[in-house]
Amino acid sequence: MNVRRRLISGSAVVAATALGLGALSACSGSASADGKSNGKLDVVASFYPLQYLAEEIGGTHVNVTNLTQPGQEPHDLEISARQTAQLQEADAVLYLKNLQPAVDDAVAQAEVKTKIDAASLTTLEKHGNEVGGHAAAHDDSQGEETGATDPHIWLDPVRFAEVAEGVTDALKKADPKHTADYEKNMAALRKKFVALNTDFHNGLADTKTKTFITTHAAFGYLAERYGLTEEAINGLDPESEPSANRVKGLETMAKADGVTTVFYETLVSDKTARTIADDTGLRTDVLDPLEGITDKSRGSDYMQVMESNLKALQTALGAK
Repeated sequence: MNVRRRLISGSAVVAATALGLGALSACSGSASADGKSNGKLDVVASFYPLQYLAEEIGGTHVNVTNLTQPGQEPHDLEISARQTAQLQEADAVLYLKNLQPAVDDAVAQAEVKTKIDAASLTTLEKHGNEVGGHAAAHDDSQGEETGATDPHIWLDPVRFAEVAEGVTDALKKADPKHTADYEKNMAALRKKFVALNTDFHNGLADTKTKTFITTHAAFGYLAERYGLTEEAINGLDPESEPSANRVKGLETMAKADGVTTVFYETLVSDKTARTIADDTGLRTDVLDPLEGITDKSRGSDYMQVMESNLKALQTALGAK
């Protein structure tokens, strides 16, 4: 991703410190990792999907703090002085390397005993603007996003379940006295992932079209898992701008492939999505990349929002 991130320093640290406690209380429904864990394992998660895993697996034995506030675009996260201090005090940190550069830098400098990189717990692949390639023939400027390593592993239930297994192992090592409970919680979570994967597989098996358009290439793993083709307006960086040729190519592809919907997400401007939809007579809808839960989310947790995503895809693709 070609967006630059850095740790807050100088005068910004003073402001961040003053605001830190209030900001962190908004980051998670769990207690903060502030050194007052009441005997629980203090876990810092870098953004919502990893918070979800830590809370589901850790249960009553963990305090989880989310570094990314609800409604904040994870890619844009900068680490405050307060958050840097929390990382130093935490028992474990759960993050996804190369998704949030500021977090990567902070974790590298933190003396945390247990550092869990979600990217190391499953396999990552390269996706780009033209995941399926259908619009590529109409786009002469796919740019540097093409072929970039895709971090959005949590949108594939199978890969995310693999991450959950690795998180479970890490928590067991960090807190062996509660191993049985971590294993029990993971068994329950595993059933949820199996059911979710089954729902997606069955729900998308028979559709009129297999192609969908999104604002940025977050759904490459999901598309690959269920035999779909994602065509992204932007690349893996949600803030990048599409070329005129890319937009034209998408419009041509939409007509040829029977695409009905242009999907956008709540944390990124829908301007380009609506422009393409208006020019081609398509509808728009939300496909949530689940980078955070807000009052605009179609569900209160990971599983609920993923089921909402499935329903949106079924409608857009003409599931039978």
